[in-house]
Amino acid sequence: MTNTGWDAALGNHALNDAVLRIAAQQESKPAGGAALDQILIASGGAGVLTAALLVLGWGHRSGRVTLLARLARLSERGPSRGLPGWTALPTVVALLSLLTALLGMYWDISLHISHGRDEGPLANIAHYPILIGLFGIFTSGVLAVVLPKGERPGRAAVRITRDWYAPVGGVLLAGAGFYALLGFPLDDVWHRIFGQDVTLWGPTHLMLIGGAGLSLVAMMILEREGRRAGSDLAASAAASSGPSGAPGERPAAVEPPPAWARYVRRGMLGGGLLIGLSVFQAEYDFGVPQFRLVHQPMLIALAAGCALVAARLWTGRGGAVFAVAFYMVVRGGVSVLVGPVIGELWAAVPLYFAEALCVELAALALARRPLALGAVSGLLIGTAGFGAEFAWSDVAFTLPWTGDIAAEGMIMAVAGGVAGGLCGALLAEGLEGRLPRPAVARTAFAGALVAVAACVANGLMIDVPQHARATVTLTGIRGGENDRTADARVTFSPANAVSDPSWVAVTGWQGEGLHVEPMVREREGVYRTSAPMPLHGEWKTLIRLHDGRSLSGVPIYLPADPAIGAQRLPAPQSFTRDVQSERRILQRELKSDVPGWLWAACSAVVLACTLILIVALGWGVARASRLLPEEAGLPSSPRERVGT
Repeated sequence: MTNTGWDAALGNHALNDAVLRIAAQQESKPAGGAALDQILIASGGAGVLTAALLVLGWGHRSGRVTLLARLARLSERGPSRGLPGWTALPTVVALLSLLTALLGMYWDISLHISHGRDEGPLANIAHYPILIGLFGIFTSGVLAVVLPKGERPGRAAVRITRDWYAPVGGVLLAGAGFYALLGFPLDDVWHRIFGQDVTLWGPTHLMLIGGAGLSLVAMMILEREGRRAGSDLAASAAASSGPSGAPGERPAAVEPPPAWARYVRRGMLGGGLLIGLSVFQAEYDFGVPQFRLVHQPMLIALAAGCALVAARLWTGRGGAVFAVAFYMVVRGGVSVLVGPVIGELWAAVPLYFAEALCVELAALALARRPLALGAVSGLLIGTAGFGAEFAWSDVAFTLPWTGDIAAEGMIMAVAGGVAGGLCGALLAEGLEGRLPRPAVARTAFAGALVAVAACVANGLMIDVPQHARATVTLTGIRGGENDRTADARVTFSPANAVSDPSWVAVTGWQGEGLHVEPMVREREGVYRTSAPMPLHGEWKTLIRLHDGRSLSGVPIYLPADPAIGAQRLPAPQSFTRDVQSERRILQRELKSDVPGWLWAACSAVVLACTLILIVALGWGVARASRLLPEEAGLPSSPRERVGT
């Protein structure tokens, strides 16, 4: 059968689709927001937890509850030695919460890729660790705010009431956690207005992962405040001792930390920042990116530049390698848990070791010139690191990098690496009280943000081939209506519609699994499948074409979807269909009758809130640098750090 559009392909199946819609109406998964009862249950649960947290904090501040004080004292051990309880306990809670949220997030993405929409937020088991983790991040910030009692937690603390001061890192940590949590209810509102956007890069989804990932910066600020407060307490205690050395009336000193504890703690936070910044790559990790491939090397370089430069400057020699090792244990462990252990999809893991070596080598000569180190490290990451990840992609990624992105991909990687490296250098120097003068710091920070914005905007510039068509002939058809699979031979017209593509692949998803197979080129404009593709049940199967700025697709088989009024698109033995926007196929749940200005306005609000969070974190780093300047003799000074 041959046709040039959807309507002709659907016409002969209208009666069958009507029967299917009636039969499935009661079982249809919602496509425009969750059921009201689930919203009420989730909101009620969140309200109860928040009330319990507020009662616990009030009890601690009033002296009626001693639980938090005892937990804080208990936390001042192991890698947290040298930190007061108001830093140690929130840091432990935040790290455990981030690990929980990370597991839930990759599990949730895997479920949506392989099973499609869920019946509601409470029907998806992966949502629970995400919610627990995000609430834990918010809780850790609240703990840091309420724990200091009868003291001012460092000179950078912010005043809340007449005699209540909170560490700035704790305030920012609570803010980042709240921002991430806010993404959950707003996500439901977003779906009600615009329909289901089945992509990680939906605006409200970016709130969830952005707030969680950037909370690591707040945790780093909190660590700096705690360490300085511990040093001040120790010095005050020593000064209060009498001439004979017998202690008199003096504050209790925090036990000085051993070098290994400080190194491990900061290396873990650097690795955590690398994990948080790498989450934005998750669609590429699973092999179903809905954006241009040049975004992936830019995102990898940006994460590496920021996290690894900060880890090297803040932790000491080998800090970048330690951060990557921590990243690999955690991020690789999550892939193993979600994949082989739980039984869902495997997510590839970017390597990052080459990038860490680039930073370590650059630091041998430039550790005393942090901004130069950030820029040179970014340049090395965008070139040598890009080459290493290019080779690794052929081994690890479902969709390997190809020559189509070599030039543009390297330019994007260099821009992302340098921008990230400058941000990482500013972060580390701010944490140690050595930020350059405001004009230099603000210019470098703003320039880095502009560079990242330009890279993202460049990657979002896409087009769809005009008047291109694909003739598909199925071969090797197997199975019946419930297990039908087939190979295919595809001829594009005109033949030069596909010149030097990043990929031409068959993608089948949301049919209880994921099927991604690159197609084999026979000659110009003619491709064949490399494995049988699923053409039954709930599978959504299409040919994806990524060529330069072109992102397009050809639907092969789509099931009926009563929730959105979509009819079934069958896969006859031979047919011709238009090459069209793949977004129309991959995100068929999106509503088409919503004004474009409304989507742009709502996205702009989310973007503005994200920028406010980023600027607030930058303000926190600058405040810590100004009010907690570098102390003479600390082993974190540049000269001593080079020889660490």
